[in-house]
Amino acid sequence: MRTFRGFNHPGIAKACALTIGNFDGVHRGHQAMLALIRNEARHRGIPSCVLTFEPHPRDYFAKMRSDPSLAPARIATLRDKLSELDACGIDQCVVLPFNDKLSSLTPEAFVQTVLIKGLGARYVLVGDDFKFGAKRAGDYAFLMKSGDLHGFEVARMNSYEVGGVRVSSSVVRAALGRADFLQVEQLLGRPYSISGHVVHGRHLGRELGCRTLNVRFLNSAQSRANSAAQGIFVVEVLGLAPCPLKGVANLGVRPTLDPNDVNGGRVLLETHVLDWPNEMGENSGYGRVVQVNLLHKLHDELKYDGLEALKLGIERDCENAREWFKARAVSISIS
Repeated sequence: MRTFRGFNHPGIAKACALTIGNFDGVHRGHQAMLALIRNEARHRGIPSCVLTFEPHPRDYFAKMRSDPSLAPARIATLRDKLSELDACGIDQCVVLPFNDKLSSLTPEAFVQTVLIKGLGARYVLVGDDFKFGAKRAGDYAFLMKSGDLHGFEVARMNSYEVGGVRVSSSVVRAALGRADFLQVEQLLGRPYSISGHVVHGRHLGRELGCRTLNVRFLNSAQSRANSAAQGIFVVEVLGLAPCPLKGVANLGVRPTLDPNDVNGGRVLLETHVLDWPNEMGENSGYGRVVQVNLLHKLHDELKYDGLEALKLGIERDCENAREWFKARAVSISIS
């Protein structure tokens, strides 16, 4: 999949079959839409294209109104979203910065500037609740009229259900919020995971005797948003060794630590591997891309009274994670 930041690039296809949305989580409803847009693109002999936005429009308005509660909790990083779009066989993804200029476009201007001139859309597929343009004034009926006027086809995707539940990013966020990973997997069609480059932190783990692999969930541009899953989790780490490595991870803002540290209070996934392979050097994780699968929630983030209390809390979490893995192994052997 070719990915572009904005549409003023010479490599962008001159015509496409397009779908538009935030695609947070790329859940099974999204996947059905992506399968349909691929099929429509193939029949027309043009590339399939996804138009998405970064930051999320609601993040933008939360910042403009100084109201963090307006920002949705994120299911996935931009990296993971793009990876899933690629896995779904999309030919091209255009990531538009959601800013003052884009948010002020009228529906007519959005159609002219983005759909026609920017992307050369010949077929546009949207969800059943699609709204666009300044003040969300554009809807499916307006898009249909615009298509008739400018010569592109328009279609609407109905809701997608799993087990009688309408699949949406909001439903996935709610399931992650209560750590119902079984339902999350049903909604996503895959286990829930977070991936990214391992970055340097403040190296506090070394002082506590608990080295961690640090992956930033949200960058500074997304700092008004939060992760849909938060707390202390039993995890598996892929990408460092031939087999998954067992671990325990903190996903959140680390309330015991200084919010002005090197990570600037950003949401961070800090993973401690319970048994670090002897053949791997202590610093061999930095710069590597890892995938962390969240398996079970131990508890919410806690604010400890000092580093010694934090160290004891981490030791308890590690022991509880080991016990969980033992219980899972017994369960698997019995079944």
